Amino acid sequence: MEHNHVAIIEMDENISINFYVEHKEILAIGEKMNEINEDAYMNGYNWEAFFNYYLAKNAPDVLEGMGSDPEAGMYSAYYKRTPENKLKAEKFMEMICSLVDNEEELYRIVKEEGDEIEWD
Repeated sequence: MEHNHVAIIEMDENISINFYVEHKEILAIGEKMNEINEDAYMNGYNWEAFFNYYLAKNAPDVLEGMGSDPEAGMYSAYYKRTPENKLKAEKFMEMICSLVDNEEELYRIVKEEGDEIEWD
């Protein structure tokens, strides 16, 4: 699958990872997640809740120094621009792509661990 639903953008002081949750394929995945758990209405705010939970459990190093700015149609995470943080951003983007490519894992997490996620 092409990954035109996620992008790394480098600015003067920050590196951001933008995940476009209104992209057709992502909307379809979000709808299935919501069918599994009614609290999982997958707008940008609930993707933030999901990723915060997922990263804390699977890649706490990626959370270090990360800020986020969710909106209804997009989830955006950002770091201060450093070589180390660029690697974190790339790792996070790879994780997002892997989850989207293996959407059954998203559904499993929502089904088995959804009550542990602090949904919006």
